[in-house]
Amino acid sequence: MQIALQLMMGVGLAACAGLRAWLPLLCVGLLARTGHLPLNPSYAFLVRTDVLTVLGVAALIELLGDKIVGVDHMLDAFSTLARPIAGTLLAASVSTHSDPAITTILGLILGGGTALTIHTGKAAIRAHSTALVPLHGGIGNAALSFGEDAVSLCGIGIAIWLPILAFVLTISALGICVVLIRAAIRQGSKLFAKRSNRSKPAVIPPA
Repeated sequence: MQIALQLMMGVGLAACAGLRAWLPLLCVGLLARTGHLPLNPSYAFLVRTDVLTVLGVAALIELLGDKIVGVDHMLDAFSTLARPIAGTLLAASVSTHSDPAITTILGLILGGGTALTIHTGKAAIRAHSTALVPLHGGIGNAALSFGEDAVSLCGIGIAIWLPILAFVLTISALGICVVLIRAAIRQGSKLFAKRSNRSKPAVIPPA
């Protein structure tokens, strides 16, 4: 049962990493540093002062930069790799009753996959908001960003202290993200088809 709860906790934390790469790692490291959260010994480096300092600076840059149109897309592009890695670390680090190799594999599959899916769904929403920037002047993107901050921070607490609830919420969020991703793919395919048809030379029928 303890292993199952830790896996649920890891998946919930990984979902938060899909929104903010560094904030969940920082919180987990601080909680482990103060003795409130046990970590797998292989990931004890997360409690080191230098690591926590780097995570703190990275989290601050991400939180501030994500409020600026243009910078947020640069961060999202970089985070396509960073957030799955963070999700993997989070899911593996809280699995204290498994072999390090097994926890890493589970972290990669469960944590990395969850973080990447949430990140991609979030990017789909942000793309729609960016398309409307001429109307809201970037306020819409900033509002979404503040909402993501709140969801990520609250999600971290729920994942650690209510892992079953966090797991249920994560499964629901993953389902929504899959729908958003499929819709974005369909829309992209339609736009590509329209542009392809426009670029084709007109066929002049024979006289």
